[in-house]
Amino acid sequence: MNLAIDTNRYRDFCEGKPAVVEVFRRVSRIAIPFPVLAELRAGFACGKLARRNERILNVFLNRPRVVIFYADEQTTFHYARLFVQLREQGTPIPTNDLWIAALVQQHNLFLYSRDQHFDALPQLPRVD
Repeated sequence: MNLAIDTNRYRDFCEGKPAVVEVFRRVSRIAIPFPVLAELRAGFACGKLARRNERILNVFLNRPRVVIFYADEQTTFHYARLFVQLREQGTPIPTNDLWIAALVQQHNLFLYSRDQHFDALPQLPRVD
């Protein structure tokens, strides 16, 4: 299984939450959508442990099963379709979450997040 992680699940992993660590161990690939990477680094920049957190992140990113997913032209089509769906449903979600969802859909990933915003997109396969 190929898994896209949200910011909150990366934090859970770093905190050593056993259920999250086990999920990370079982998957074939761990995808980090670019908005997640940006959110992590923004959080680091606001904290007192920025260098330490960046070192830990770099070790994680250099693991063979971890890949960063960036948006490309195809991603924008997924983004647009999801945007319209959410607008018609009256359930907008934060922009970063919309980018994450578009990348998940584009690359046929499973999403691993605690964020309830994604509940508005039942077509996204998720891991609990």
